[in-house]
Amino acid sequence: MSGTLYGLGVGPGDPELITLKALRLLRVAPVVAYPAPDVGDSFARSIVAPHLPGDQTEIAIRVPMRVDPAPAQVVYDAAAIEIGGHLDAGRDVAVLCEGDPFFYGSFMYLFGRLAERHRIEVVPGVSSLSACAAATGLPLAARNDVLTVLPAPLPEEELRQRLRAADAVAIMKLRRHFRKIVQLLEEESLYIGARYIERATLGQQRVLPLAKVDPDTVPYFSMILAHRRGAAWR
Repeated sequence: MSGTLYGLGVGPGDPELITLKALRLLRVAPVVAYPAPDVGDSFARSIVAPHLPGDQTEIAIRVPMRVDPAPAQVVYDAAAIEIGGHLDAGRDVAVLCEGDPFFYGSFMYLFGRLAERHRIEVVPGVSSLSACAAATGLPLAARNDVLTVLPAPLPEEELRQRLRAADAVAIMKLRRHFRKIVQLLEEESLYIGARYIERATLGQQRVLPLAKVDPDTVPYFSMILAHRRGAAWR
C-alpha cells in the first residue's frame, strides 16, 4: 500500500499558528520534507521545530534563490523522485510549506509532479496575507471590494494598470522593488494610509507607514497593504 503525501501549510512564522490538523499529521509522518536555501537553515522547518518528535527522516529540498526558474525545476524533479520512493514504499511524507501550500506556495511544484501517481492531501495554512492584515489591524476588504494581490516584480506598466482598477491591494515580494511600488502608489492615490509589514508574526515583526521605511532594508518577507477608501469599513 502506497503512502500519502501531505502538503502542510505551516503558517507565516509563529509556531502557534499551525493548525491542529497540520500539527497532528506532522507528528506522525515518518518522513518530513521542506524547502531550504542553497546554504543555511530552512525557514519552514524552523517554524515547526518545536513540534518535531526527532525520529523522522528529513529531506531538505535546497532550492536556488534565483530569478531564472530552470535550476529550481531540476531540484523539484529530484525531490519528487526521492519523495515518490518513500511513498511507493508505503511511507507517508509531510511536506512543509510556509504560509498556505496553494497561495504562492512551493508545495505546488511537488503537487504537479506527484498528483497523478500518489494520493495527496493538502492542509491549508494561515497565509502571509492574513497575517499581515492582522498585524496592521486593517481589514483587507469589505462588501463588494475587489482585493488585488500583486507580486512587486511585475512590469511597472502592468502594476500601474492593476493598481488603477483596485479597491484594495496587497503587494508582495517587495525587496528591491520597494521604491518603484511607493512611486506607483503615490501616482494612483493609494499612498496615504498604506501600511508596510515585514516578518509578520515573528519576533522581528515591524509595521510602518511607507514614509518611515528604509528601502535598503526591505526583506523578501514583506508586504504593503492599501485600500482606496483608506480603510475597508468606510
